[in-house]
Amino acid sequence: MEESILKKLVVEKLSTVYDPEIPVNIWDLGLVYEVDFPKRDTIVVIMTLTAPGCPVAGDIIQEVHDALASIEGINSVSVDLVFDPAWDPSKMTEEAKLELGFDLTL
Repeated sequence: MEESILKKLVVEKLSTVYDPEIPVNIWDLGLVYEVDFPKRDTIVVIMTLTAPGCPVAGDIIQEVHDALASIEGINSVSVDLVFDPAWDPSKMTEEAKLELGFDLTL
């Protein structure tokens, strides 16, 4: 599969995974820092959480893994959780900020 098509599919799949405490998907929240394709059938995701003590961290990681593993032709998915750099609201898309009521005129 062409890498640009795969990247689009990855974003679509990641956009279906939601932070359980915030009604916005992890892609728009800016929780995904990096997506790599070291091999044609492999996806490596480096991501964070909104808070290091998130009680459902394992659930989110499993959801990300399962969503990406469902892409045809993918045989290996690795989800690496990092907390450096720390997440902050500036990493969110404008759509996420609007959805959460942030004032974008500042």
